[in-house]
Amino acid sequence: MIEEFAKDNLHGRLRRDREALLWKLDGLSEYDARRPLTATGTNLLGLVKHVATVEARYFGEVFDRPSAEPLPRWQDSDGSDLWATENETRDQIIEFYRRTWEHSDATINELPLDAPGHAPWWPEPHADTNLFAVMIHVLGESIRHAGHADILREGLDGRTGLRPEYEKPVDEKARAAHRAKIEQAARSAAPPSM
Repeated sequence: MIEEFAKDNLHGRLRRDREALLWKLDGLSEYDARRPLTATGTNLLGLVKHVATVEARYFGEVFDRPSAEPLPRWQDSDGSDLWATENETRDQIIEFYRRTWEHSDATINELPLDAPGHAPWWPEPHADTNLFAVMIHVLGESIRHAGHADILREGLDGRTGLRPEYEKPVDEKARAAHRAKIEQAARSAAPPSM
């Protein structure tokens, strides 16, 4: 009973965070969805592509249930899953993510939490694993990158939130006053410059 509760709870949270990550693309121009927004090139569409690749690999290869999606061998990973080329459309990447959900969900639904798996890219003695550990890992990856997407989207146009139903109109005046209060607290706490 606790196993089904745990599995359903983790799976539900994964589904929620998948949707939250995709929502961060809503209403953005092609340029804003793809452009590098950090010094390392992190971008919103690239985050979606990366999380899709992570899910495809973990819920596919780890359990000997390879995804039908073309993936480079994990040994050949070169970071190309972190950004969209000019030949990849937003719709292609979103559909790749959605097809990956279907494959991942099938793995989650069909296997028990203690189903054995093997992640050869994990260091020993952790390479031999199970569905529970992989669900926790993938959920952590999804949450981490959804958080990145939150910050990137806020920097683009001020939009924040986990889901559309929680989004509030941006009150620029109130937001500026709040930020100024935090800035003042930071300056007051900092030691005087020499």
